Amino acid sequence: MLAEVNNGVSALEKSKTLKRIAAQTRTKDDVTASPPGARRAVVLVWILFILGPVATVAEPQSPLTLNPEVPLIYRVQSGDTLWDIAALYLRDPWRWQSLWAENPEIENPHLIFPGDVLRLYWEDGVPRLVRQNQPDIELTPALRASPRESAIPVIPREKIAPFLRDHSVVDAAVLASAAYVVSGDAGRLLSGDGDRLFVSGEVSQAVDYRLVRFDKALKDPVTGEHLGTFVLDVGAASASDFRGEPSDGELTAMWVKQVRQEIRIGDRLLPIGASQLAPGYLPQSPRVSIENGFVIAVAGGLTQMGPLDIVVINRGAREGLRPGDVLAIEQSGPAVNDPVTGDSVRLPDIRAGVLMAFAVYERASFGLVLEANRAMVVGDRVVSP
Repeated sequence: MLAEVNNGVSALEKSKTLKRIAAQTRTKDDVTASPPGARRAVVLVWILFILGPVATVAEPQSPLTLNPEVPLIYRVQSGDTLWDIAALYLRDPWRWQSLWAENPEIENPHLIFPGDVLRLYWEDGVPRLVRQNQPDIELTPALRASPRESAIPVIPREKIAPFLRDHSVVDAAVLASAAYVVSGDAGRLLSGDGDRLFVSGEVSQAVDYRLVRFDKALKDPVTGEHLGTFVLDVGAASASDFRGEPSDGELTAMWVKQVRQEIRIGDRLLPIGASQLAPGYLPQSPRVSIENGFVIAVAGGLTQMGPLDIVVINRGAREGLRPGDVLAIEQSGPAVNDPVTGDSVRLPDIRAGVLMAFAVYERASFGLVLEANRAMVVGDRVVSP
């Protein structure tokens, strides 16, 4: 399952492909018609694929940094993702809100589709990006009458959905107090789909339960605080022959409704709640400064990570982190000897990559690595970009 999550097209290779595609769309007329200074840079907008309203995010005041030799126009291709496109144009692609030409008359302009042409213009010296729907018309954002499902995705959901279906972070006290499997039918140690289980603990006939298994205790590498328990979802069950709260050794019979792994003795039962998977994610700068953040685990028990890998970080809702917040991954610069004084000095920190938080719990979060400039490992810092 984790191999399915982590396999896919490298985000860095995808960006190189987009550069080649974009270069083919540039024409002599486009360059001639562009305003002074436009020949060396273009700005691309982040266009949001979400079902709800766009949240207001405070933008940093530093000037935008554009990638060199970017195309002046870009025709959206089937298979593009918005992160790939934005990373092609911007060093900081999550700052799309500074670039998009807002149109208050349109309810949701943040949708683009394959075949759309994105083009830059300047307003009072400020770059603005719009979607050019037809030639020789005023360039303004517009909403197309097309199904939302056909819009270009922000982040590939197929990289996130399987992981969130099978993994979560649970408070240790909640897990310790949850009902648990005592035995399978006829005393079996393993159970499968349709089998009957016998459970000790309080369960309700009106609620379906997910069966979870302990995987790893998460601790803050700085303070040692327990941040929660990483658990695997192994199946689902519902109560049958319900007889109220167990007492005097009485057990509750339950039926296994779904199996992802064999159900074992000791597996815990938690009520099935709302999914952590959003319909889409708005990559954005955190609204608060994130400090003392670290990568504390990588999916699959690995120690190294790369593009599209899923990681666990020691920061969550308690620290003000939100789904969609983008964090830079940094590594300490190496120590070198000063050739004059002979003293040991440390070089500046190095930005190694970028991740986006997509499932935020109280004290920990899951993140998807979007960019990797060098090899990264568990223990690397995560900071506000």
